[in-house]
Amino acid sequence: MDDLIKRAALDINDSHYAIALTGAGMSTESGIPDFRGPKGVWTTDPGAERKAYERYELFLNNPEKYWQEVMGGEGTHGELYSKMRMVEPNAGHYALAKLYELGLLKCVITQNIDGLHYKAGNKNVIEYHGSVCKARCHACGTRCELEEVSLKILPPLCRCGGSMKMDVVHFNESIPIDIMTNAEREVLHSDLILVCGTSAVVYPFASLLLLAKQNGNTDIKVIEINMEKTQLTENGISDYIIQGRIGEILPRIVDTIVKSA
Repeated sequence: MDDLIKRAALDINDSHYAIALTGAGMSTESGIPDFRGPKGVWTTDPGAERKAYERYELFLNNPEKYWQEVMGGEGTHGELYSKMRMVEPNAGHYALAKLYELGLLKCVITQNIDGLHYKAGNKNVIEYHGSVCKARCHACGTRCELEEVSLKILPPLCRCGGSMKMDVVHFNESIPIDIMTNAEREVLHSDLILVCGTSAVVYPFASLLLLAKQNGNTDIKVIEINMEKTQLTENGISDYIIQGRIGEILPRIVDTIVKSA
């Protein structure tokens, strides 16, 4: 592993526009459970998964009840969202933030909805599936911090008059066009991608790596950091994989870069 860490540090240091794609494995080390793993939220509670598939339709048909659900207490999905907002970043999040501070990492594109990359100090984060820390107008797309939204009257309304919803992108809801456009732009501009804690099999997020490798583009390096080998490894999408805990590997890469400066 030492050689791979040195290799990754050198590759990042030599890159011109490095970005990171992160998934559930990035946040499990902060105590946030994944959804479909052996002890995942939906594995242990299939009813919660069924409700998750119904949530966007609930917003469309009954936005008041939707807000009661997503901001609710024990026994509702709102309980999970509330816990996410109280969690702190782990060493992996802070390592990516340090790479950003050093000017070596330009952007983080994350599947995670917990807001931990921002909390760790990253300034350029594309939250592909939205955030439990924000609300978004369903009509005009305006976003704001959740605490800026008054829930005295449900649903809360945007200045444009449209209904606000939690920024989280639910099943059967399209990825907002600004998010998709910005993510694709970052990927096409990059020459190195750190893939942290995701096997990138959920679409359309997974299409970002395919876009990066389109037309046999061999100039872009993809470094995978995951506990286990994934389809990215098996299909040759990643140039190499460093297997292990993200919260241990990323700080070691950063330390190697700093010491070589």
